[in-house]
This record gives sequence, structure tokens and C-alpha cells, in this order.
Amino acid sequence: MSVSGLPTVSLRSRTDADLDVLYRIAADLDSWEERNASAPAPLTRPRFEARVARADDGEASEQDAQFVVDVRGEAVGSASLFGFDLFARHAEAGISLVPEARGRGVGTEAMRLLVEFGFVRRNLRRIHLQAIASNAGALRSYEKAGFAVEGRLREHAWVRGRYEDIVLMAILRSEYNSPDT
Repeated sequence: MSVSGLPTVSLRSRTDADLDVLYRIAADLDSWEERNASAPAPLTRPRFEARVARADDGEASEQDAQFVVDVRGEAVGSASLFGFDLFARHAEAGISLVPEARGRGVGTEAMRLLVEFGFVRRNLRRIHLQAIASNAGALRSYEKAGFAVEGRLREHAWVRGRYEDIVLMAILRSEYNSPDT
């Protein structure tokens, strides 16, 4: 899908050729807190590859939907749905991009595609996410993708030397504007 001036963004399965980009994102200490609840620490390539192997062997939930964010045939990040509640029909969304893909509409389009997958293909009723309050670019992007702020966990995360709020956002299927409508 190409939207006037925006790069063509798609979601696809991971290949071995994507591992360098995905490792670069996973090991990036500058954006660690935006992607992890765990304490920042250096990530070696062998530890990263072991984590990928464990996920491939079923450590991640079989319900999880993990994609590579692709721009014109090149991996620029990852997007996933995880933490599925099959009874209430909801899941959490997450996205990570290389720095050069941020601020160009790539994340917004990738999130729209992930939301479409969740509602149309996985029959979800609600998709939610969490973001650090100071990550204004991500919050704007999520709002453009249809997410609404539901609340805030005050001083919930320790981020680069200070406590920050976590913003809770979600989109309901009833709020979703299908590209077919």
C-alpha cells in the first residue's frame, strides 16, 4: 500500500536475512525502555540468536503474531500482536523500528496493517498498547492509526534516569475503519 508520498509498507514473516536489522533494534540501548519492561543491558548477538531460536521453538505463545515491517523489500522493524485473551477477544500490539524509518509514516502504516490483521484475520474485538509518555512521535502515530488514550499509569517506568508515565491506548473493532469501507 502506498499513500501519497509515504513509502510502501507491508508486514511479512521473518527470514534469516532480517536478523541483522532485528538484532540492531533489539540491542539499541537508546530506545530500550520504549521496547522493554526489563532493565537495560547489553545484548550480545549469541543471546539474541538464542532468543530467536527459543521463539521459533515455541517459547512464544502460538497465538502471537510476529511480523517484520518491510519497506520496498527491506526490513525496517518488527510489529506483533501478543498477550491474546481468546475469551474476551483482545491482544496487545507492539512495534519497533530502526531510527531511520521513524517519523516517515512507516510506523503508522505498519500499525494500521497490524490492526487490520487483528480485527479481520484474528477476529479480535480490542487491541491495546502501552507507550512511554515522552515518546510523542509514537503517541501521535498510534492516534493516527486509530488508537485512543484510555488512561495513564503515573510514574510507572524508570526511563533514562527518571520516572515516566505510561500511556494506555486502545482501538475497538467498532472504531476501526476498514480500508474496504
